Amino acid sequence: MPAKVFGSPASSEVARVMTCLFEKDVEFQLIRVDSFRGPKRMPQYLKLQPHGEALSFEDGGVTLVESRKILRHIADKYKNQGNKDLFGPGALERASIEQWLQTEAQSFDIPSAEMVYSLSYLPPDMPLDTGRGGLLPVGGMHPSHRQKMEEMLQRFEKSRKDLGKLLDIYEQRLGEEEFLAGSKFTLADLSHLPNADRLAADPRSARLIESRKNVSRWLYTISGRDSWRRVKELQRPPSAEAPF
Repeated sequence: MPAKVFGSPASSEVARVMTCLFEKDVEFQLIRVDSFRGPKRMPQYLKLQPHGEALSFEDGGVTLVESRKILRHIADKYKNQGNKDLFGPGALERASIEQWLQTEAQSFDIPSAEMVYSLSYLPPDMPLDTGRGGLLPVGGMHPSHRQKMEEMLQRFEKSRKDLGKLLDIYEQRLGEEEFLAGSKFTLADLSHLPNADRLAADPRSARLIESRKNVSRWLYTISGRDSWRRVKELQRPPSAEAPF
């Protein structure tokens, strides 16, 4: 039986896992679940994930809910198929991959997710990516709505500063190596794709990536992989569900 992924392809967690499955040529079934539908969520999904988190993964007798643990499981269980470099051929390579996986989870994920979240609230034509912040429109805005926008703007600015400092470190590293953990694409790079791709695609945040030539080159390379292109296809409105 194929592995099963429960969740929405629009979720960064789900997108991360599907990219890994495509890289490893693992057959899987995507069961689309909108975690915001409350009682309408599937009973099978709620049994696996009673609190309705964004992701559940079933593979044989194994059920996992944290995307990076799932990446490790897939790369290890299916190490002899698909992209065999994802988790490194030896202990030294794996240690470097683990270091960058932890950096992504602990330092990159929070500010990047905060930026993506705040951008979903802020006006799409708001000039945020100037290095000087944005100005909220004054006319026609309800006070409570304006308060929410101001909160989102503050969150965006703080997260952009935090992420910019981290990306300066990435810029130096990627001037030394083609990818974060060395000369080959690995889980270290893959785990960054969902949020990094969204930030690069939004004109209000793109400069954060584009202003760093090594980071820009790296993201252009990894986002062009066939595995990620296939995930982005699945992020479009579904027409049918089928194994992959």
